[in-house]
Amino acid sequence: MKSCKLLLVLLAVGLLVFASSPVLAAKPIIIGSPLSTAFLYGWDAERGIRLAIEEINAAGGVNVGGTKRPFAVEVIDTRDLEPGVPVSEALLAVEKLILDKEADFIVGGPVRSEAALAAMPLLSKYKKVSIVTTGVLTPKYHAMVAQQYDKFKYCFRIHGEAKQLVGEMFANFGALKEKHGFNNLFIIAQDVSHARGAAKVMQKVATKKGWNVTGVEIYPTGATDFSIGLLKAKRTKSEIINIWMDMPESAILLKQWYEMKIPALPFGSTLAAAEQPGFWKATNGKGAYTLCNVVNAGNAPSEATEWTMKFYNAYTKRWGVEPEGLGTSSSYMAVQVLKDAIERAGSLDSDKVVAELEKTDVMGVYGRLRFDPKSHQVIPAADPKDGAVGSILQWQDGKRVVVYPASIAKGEILLPPWMKK
Repeated sequence: MKSCKLLLVLLAVGLLVFASSPVLAAKPIIIGSPLSTAFLYGWDAERGIRLAIEEINAAGGVNVGGTKRPFAVEVIDTRDLEPGVPVSEALLAVEKLILDKEADFIVGGPVRSEAALAAMPLLSKYKKVSIVTTGVLTPKYHAMVAQQYDKFKYCFRIHGEAKQLVGEMFANFGALKEKHGFNNLFIIAQDVSHARGAAKVMQKVATKKGWNVTGVEIYPTGATDFSIGLLKAKRTKSEIINIWMDMPESAILLKQWYEMKIPALPFGSTLAAAEQPGFWKATNGKGAYTLCNVVNAGNAPSEATEWTMKFYNAYTKRWGVEPEGLGTSSSYMAVQVLKDAIERAGSLDSDKVVAELEKTDVMGVYGRLRFDPKSHQVIPAADPKDGAVGSILQWQDGKRVVVYPASIAKGEILLPPWMKK
């Protein structure tokens, strides 16, 4: 009987402490996150968002016009990275977050470019500020904001996009050409909007730059055999295979490449499987020498800024895995940047927050973060002191080694032994 009374007393004290905390008692600011949670670019984004929210709330929350309020997150699975799932599924998720979950802001997705583009009018209709943090590499996203600013001004993107990635790839291709005499490029892409578009851009730019594009092979989402494309690359004496794939089956492509000893360096612009820390174990080391662009620093170990390894270690401790790829550091920083904008606005009013987001100028995990005020695309740079810096890694001896850009590189590109002359 005494133990029951003691339990009731302790419970009452706990509730009193909880209620007396001004941050915990205040109405939370709801972040709605439409994410394809069964895929890398969904679950890593959710983890990044949750980590930022936990840190912000532990430090006292968000100061909204003198009142401290906590963040809370509502996640709905859009399934937009699953084969055959219509875009309408993602739109339903976004609308449910706004109407049923009463989200104040949207952070994360939709993840697939087609779904994110389709969601833009919906965000405009409800005047909901959105920060895209994962997937969505199509340049059309920020182009639409610039072309119809009044309609799409609520839409921001805090990570790199396809044109930027193409530029980073050719910086590396040029270095490989100069060092090893490479000149033949084969392109493999997934049959989705951003990848098909990027493959066309790569082919066009490569030709202009004097590269011999030996072929372009497009694979449907969910494909599990890539031997035909690999054999074409070998037969045409290609030295680089540029890959645009966000599906997990891309791991099979790389294992086949290794087993067939294809004498061409696999270089992913988007390559979800190789971005993850578990890739080496999952391929039994057959992912060696694979390169991939993880879009922003902090998704692989480097010392881009003072924030980078602090975030890297905090994420690893919280989730039991190292930061996993595109969407990780950018999702974390989106919440931090949103907090900063809300506090400067002193309000949750969408138009006021938009105005402050356009003035954003903070040093974050992957460099100086600012948005182009006309297109709302984060401003990129090769040096973190100047802007949002990218990150290209190569798998070497079981580790993800950042090899680009030079400002944050931890090593240089190595060739597999069967390619060495």
